[in-house]
Amino acid sequence: MNIIDLHCDVLMKLSDAAGSLRFTDAPELQANKARLQKGKVKVQGFAIFIEPDLPSDQKFEAALRQVDYFYKEVLGKNPDMVQIKEWSDFDRLKIGQIGAMLTLEGVDAIGNDIMKLRTLYQLGVRLVGLTWNNANLAADGAGEPRGGGLTLLGKEIVAFNNEHKIFTDVSHLSDKGIWEVIESADYPIASHSNARALCSHLRNVTDEQAAAMFKKGGMIHVVYNPPFIKESGKATIPDLVKHIDHFCSLGGVKNIGLGSDFDGISHFVIDLDDASKSQNLINELLKYYSEDEVIGFAAQNFLDHRPGM
Repeated sequence: MNIIDLHCDVLMKLSDAAGSLRFTDAPELQANKARLQKGKVKVQGFAIFIEPDLPSDQKFEAALRQVDYFYKEVLGKNPDMVQIKEWSDFDRLKIGQIGAMLTLEGVDAIGNDIMKLRTLYQLGVRLVGLTWNNANLAADGAGEPRGGGLTLLGKEIVAFNNEHKIFTDVSHLSDKGIWEVIESADYPIASHSNARALCSHLRNVTDEQAAAMFKKGGMIHVVYNPPFIKESGKATIPDLVKHIDHFCSLGGVKNIGLGSDFDGISHFVIDLDDASKSQNLINELLKYYSEDEVIGFAAQNFLDHRPGM
């Protein structure tokens, strides 16, 4: 069953390795091409993520370096990897091709310059998260004790996303920020978050937030990171399925997707430790849900919620 996975951190690893890793088959990459193919991941979201402690005047250059690796290493050396730049591109993927979409995990790299966001959009970014866990000029992240919401710049970015039919990602935002995005974004999404009712990690969303997201047509893509799945002990695939069950109980059966966070996590769900194992999750879901529902979780729900669809 084909999968759309909205989040991985391959580009960060490629950039950090300075050319010593091959996206095609490097064993250090949990979401390398060979593993995506084996796991039947039909579309992969590639995040641009900049470490918050990098000096601010170096962050945009670091983002462009990751984009360069996307074009040079992911696309350039693999003709069967096809960039997703238009929402209709999903429908044009051929058998054997894998779609690749740029996303932005936190807008630290643009500082207060919307022109830089426009540049990243022109390069192919189609999903924008305002923060990582830290605070920046746009909003407070989930780890910022102040717990503030969006700044005027943050609201300007949401307006930019709305105008250009870009998803605004609430994963990593503060609670107040999540509510403000739900209110103001035309295309809200959580690219890699789970249910806080089952695991009280600050990166997860509350039932009230999830229900409001679903009511507005927003998506929540569950993440495979064990600390976001259960509060102690090793996480299993059935433990992850509990989060999908919970979101379904809130009315989200048509609003759930997948966002592994491979190459951005250091602990793994048993039997789901890289992209090649993705069908293990699908097979577990088929024990409890109809084939149509699982097709929805795997890819179709996201396709149905693309801007303009």
